[in-house]
Amino acid sequence: QVQLVESGGGLVQAGGSLRLSCKASGGTFSVYYMAWFRQAPGKEREFVASISRGGVNTYYADSVKGRFTISRDNAKNMMYLQMSNLKPEDTAVYYCAADRIVMTVVTVPTHVDSWGQGTQVTVAS
Repeated sequence: QVQLVESGGGLVQAGGSLRLSCKASGGTFSVYYMAWFRQAPGKEREFVASISRGGVNTYYADSVKGRFTISRDNAKNMMYLQMSNLKPEDTAVYYCAADRIVMTVVTVPTHVDSWGQGTQVTVAS
């Protein structure tokens, strides 16, 4: 099972940008579909974006479409989430996820193979 470690979270003003990174180890990174989920206080964990094994296909939640960009570098075992025009409602813990099937907005988080420990993103108004 692959191990995942996120980084890059922090405090940013509304309208600002952040780039999250996810480092994978302990498995063959290129066989995994990858995704970002987030969880705000008192809310369920929700899908944000996902990317296919080769990086060609991407999927986004409607709430982040046009503002967030997911990417991956299989040579470096890395995945990224570039977040722009951030809004206070984007405040959450962001989690990196890996699975052997594609993840989308209908994916049940408890069914996902591997999770990182999460990184906090706080957007101040």
